[in-house]
Amino acid sequence: MNRIFVALSFLFFYTVLTAQQTFKFAQVTDTHVGGATGAEDLRRTVADLNGQADIDFVIFSGDVTEFGSDEELALAKQILDSLRLPLYVIPGNHDSNWSESGANSFRKVFGSETFFFRHKGYIFMGTASGPNMRMSPGQIPRENLVWMDSVFMANPDTETPLIYINHYPQDSSLNNWYEAIDRLKQRNIQLALCGHGHVNKVYDWEGIPGVMSRSNLRAKDSVGGYNIITIGNGMAVYQVRRPLAITEESWAQVPLLHHQFAQQKTAYKRPDFSVNAQYADKVKLVWKFQNEADLGAGFAETKNLLITGNTQGTVFALDKRAGRTAWEFKTGGKIYSTPAVWKNTVVVGSSDGYIYGIHAEQGILRWKLKTDKAVLGSPVVAAGVAYIGSSDGRFRAVDVATGQLKWSFDNVKGYVSTKPTLYKGLVLFGSWGNGFYALDQKTGALRWAWDNGHNNRMFSAAACYPVAANGRIFLVAPDRYMTCLDAGTGQVIWRERKEGIRVRESMGLSKDKRHVYVKTMDGNVLGISTRGAHMDITWRSDLQLPYELSPSAIETNRHQVFVPSHAGLVSGVRAADGRLLWQYKLSNSMINPILVSGHKDIFVSTMDGVIAKFKLLKDE
Repeated sequence: MNRIFVALSFLFFYTVLTAQQTFKFAQVTDTHVGGATGAEDLRRTVADLNGQADIDFVIFSGDVTEFGSDEELALAKQILDSLRLPLYVIPGNHDSNWSESGANSFRKVFGSETFFFRHKGYIFMGTASGPNMRMSPGQIPRENLVWMDSVFMANPDTETPLIYINHYPQDSSLNNWYEAIDRLKQRNIQLALCGHGHVNKVYDWEGIPGVMSRSNLRAKDSVGGYNIITIGNGMAVYQVRRPLAITEESWAQVPLLHHQFAQQKTAYKRPDFSVNAQYADKVKLVWKFQNEADLGAGFAETKNLLITGNTQGTVFALDKRAGRTAWEFKTGGKIYSTPAVWKNTVVVGSSDGYIYGIHAEQGILRWKLKTDKAVLGSPVVAAGVAYIGSSDGRFRAVDVATGQLKWSFDNVKGYVSTKPTLYKGLVLFGSWGNGFYALDQKTGALRWAWDNGHNNRMFSAAACYPVAANGRIFLVAPDRYMTCLDAGTGQVIWRERKEGIRVRESMGLSKDKRHVYVKTMDGNVLGISTRGAHMDITWRSDLQLPYELSPSAIETNRHQVFVPSHAGLVSGVRAADGRLLWQYKLSNSMINPILVSGHKDIFVSTMDGVIAKFKLLKDE
């Protein structure tokens, strides 16, 4: 017994000793390769790191690229391949929000979106942050949280010091920050690292010491910079390194402690779901389903099935009556394409570079059509033909029965992630190249194109579902402009940005086609006349959401207008006068496109994997 005690004591003190070994690592972040100086600044940093003799490894905490394109990722990887130190990398919002591959190429290029390793008595864990393909606050993907649980289960020692890395600060910058923090507090979390803000800054995230590191970009300086972090003697010491120049004096010294969080109260307010009890006489939650991955698509329905896809590449169907899984079909990439159904075939795109035709009742493959890049666009089906955009510069019309290509328009600038609108023989859609296109529905010939005049791709009218009425096409975009085009010619009828009214990509059309519904960034919904000579506000809701970014479309069943938010809240507004009728909060993540089924059923999903069926008890 004494020998066992001595052995265990030795093991304990050895573990403590190794945890106290001094070592250094580098944190590089926000290189934005593809921007003005991103590649050059990263090359300088890699050359500098290769000359450092006492750095053990490099952590790259996101925003590797400017736009998440395959070209930018390939260039960044080419530069980083010359690094002679171990590299652990996670994506940031610039790598995922505007990614032509649907954030699929990042994990192909770098091997993963997460990392976990041990080093000299410490555990290091990094997760992705999104938002993937949809403008909203950041979000740790649902599958990453499930991964954290599995890693912790496989590594049950809660005493080993943990250092956690995410691109975002662990606060309301992330929709689901609390889910990560609550998991970390069950361990010996001693330090959390982030980028995103481009400055050096020390935080306190509910007692977890947090440190944001500066961007590697030079900005207004002659060279950029990164941080060298020394771990030892119960302290994390931060120093800025100016590549090929100097290491500056320490700017932060963070104590590394076991905080015993189980005995502390939370400091930040968790999401409040009390609103769900306020409108029990107006709306009823019929069922709720939790998927194990993020959801970035809306729904198709057929008979008694509800069909969607997730970011693990699975297209799946739920029984509409009970919310149980009816079938699953696995693709090779993440799904951001909202499916469409014609007769008994589901059409959906995948970031693996295929358009799929799947048997709607059985979930088995009927056909698949290869493209040259990811397919992030959502199909619209009419008369047995699916119209769908992709990331390879092409827009296609596909025969749903056979999967045969009917026509292809091959001159799209940028990639397509939207759902097209069919109107008067036209196929209408925007791309992430600032362009907007009107194609002949029968032949795919270009009838007209419109360019918003911006040089910045992030201002593209590419996330909104275009609205068409009275011979006009209506668009909204991140530049806060609303645009009205002549459907026949593409000429601008009006293009306005009203003072105090910041519209973005969320829009819809009233059933009587008198109003285009647009959501503002201050959380209101306005009705814009479809006939006016200007951006005339002819309808206004009394909805007052907080700051709002969700690009998901606004839907209606004639009597009510259904408004999505980026914080898991869906609202019902009376179409007659804009009065708020009810609200329900499903989670704290973005609401995807809503499906209105009949007059009283609506299906709603959130990006963190929640799907719910609601029944309207009073359809006013």
